[in-house]
Amino acid sequence: MIIIYIFVMLYGLSMLAILIYSLAQANLLFHFLRYQRSPPAPRAMAYDLPMVTVQLPIFNERYVVERLIDAVATLNYPANKLEIQVLDDSTDITRQLIQNKIKEYPQLNIQYVHREARQGFKAGALKEGLKMAKGEFVAVFDADFVPDPDFLMKTLPYFTQGRVGMVQTRWAHLNRDFSLLTKLQAFALDAHFFVEQVGRNRQGAFINFNGTGGIWRKECILDAGNWQDDTLTEDLDLSYRAQQKGWKFVYRPEIESPAELPPVMSAIKSQQYRWTKGGAECARKHLREVWSQPFSARIKLHAFAHLLNSSVFIAIMLGTISSIPVWWALQSDRIDASHFRYGAVFFIGFFIIACVYIVAFFYTNAGFWEKSRRIIWQLPLFLAVSMGLSLHNSVAVLEGLLGRKSAFIRTPKFNLEEKGKHWKTNSYLSVKMPLLAYMEGLLALVFLSIAWMSLQSQVYFMLPFHVMLAVGYGLVFVTSYQSYARS
Repeated sequence: MIIIYIFVMLYGLSMLAILIYSLAQANLLFHFLRYQRSPPAPRAMAYDLPMVTVQLPIFNERYVVERLIDAVATLNYPANKLEIQVLDDSTDITRQLIQNKIKEYPQLNIQYVHREARQGFKAGALKEGLKMAKGEFVAVFDADFVPDPDFLMKTLPYFTQGRVGMVQTRWAHLNRDFSLLTKLQAFALDAHFFVEQVGRNRQGAFINFNGTGGIWRKECILDAGNWQDDTLTEDLDLSYRAQQKGWKFVYRPEIESPAELPPVMSAIKSQQYRWTKGGAECARKHLREVWSQPFSARIKLHAFAHLLNSSVFIAIMLGTISSIPVWWALQSDRIDASHFRYGAVFFIGFFIIACVYIVAFFYTNAGFWEKSRRIIWQLPLFLAVSMGLSLHNSVAVLEGLLGRKSAFIRTPKFNLEEKGKHWKTNSYLSVKMPLLAYMEGLLALVFLSIAWMSLQSQVYFMLPFHVMLAVGYGLVFVTSYQSYARS
């Protein structure tokens, strides 16, 4: 019985951690809604336009690099004040595609910077380009982005007042409706870019540059110690170093930066691994320093929640595994279900998290009734898939917290804006299915069996949780298998 109660305690602790995470999300939702009632007035454009450098970090992007250069070439900005750097670390045909495309724009100042050794990965490329950058301001776009032609004219005015070091725009989605996976990713990212970024920024808490779709004051980058490659999220790392130096960040949700979402699970996992592990590495690097500085308690608490938000996957995984012996004990009457009477309070956390995503979803462009129809199935399916990714992401978070280093694995890009195109011909996708993917399939079978036995025995206490786990792990496994088995 002692072992059973240990698992009950672990299950309770995991639910408590999710509840605490949800309270931080509730605070961000409150400030987001408060901002909607009184958004700040737009600023006037400065008359004397500054020199701007646009950096395009590239590594083997044959499918999207030409689209990116074409988009940047249409930026509405004086050619004599604009410098474009193509920071190319490619080892394949991408190099020739870039050089041919640059020749189409002889009227523009486009610099081609190629590194034979990919030292420091993306951070190293940005740092190398910064040495040569003549711009007072530096915009960054990843290969899968298609910048708004008026991006610079919309963002630069926010640098005119105060010690503003960076302006971040909201990611929009070129292929939101391409597939089920792109719909669910857009659902998740909209919560970050509508609720979380706005909620933090409007109360003066730390926010992060999202790696692309933003523009920096060059002085800010240098003052904060320049780009560093000791974490997988160089953007989050530089953001915290800059804000600890007193630089202010501005987030503008109304300025969109369209980008493509990865349409296959293997690419999504690559991206999720880098984001979750990098976030944990930044927590390891910055939390103690932020806590020791004279910031307000509110800012410190938000930094704590921000840097450790990916750790919620560990809580989900802990709750997932501990729920199995707890369920068995309930089924065999080794513990009384009345012990869980007060555990209903933990469902408040799931309700809050659901509210965050619902609010963000209703701020997208579709009509009210169309969104109402979609939310009925997208919300539960998104929550289930998030649970299904908890094993993969927990491993990444633990590696980050423990200081285990790994290479920067970029997310494959596809250029699949329209339905009918297929991702299977993408030469950058891996063909070897990792062991974790098979473990996800095994967990799907385990929770499907538990759900079936719960129905048979008519013990429904944990049935919804286990059904969602079965669906989540099952969908993650099946889509993972499809992305590796491409023949």
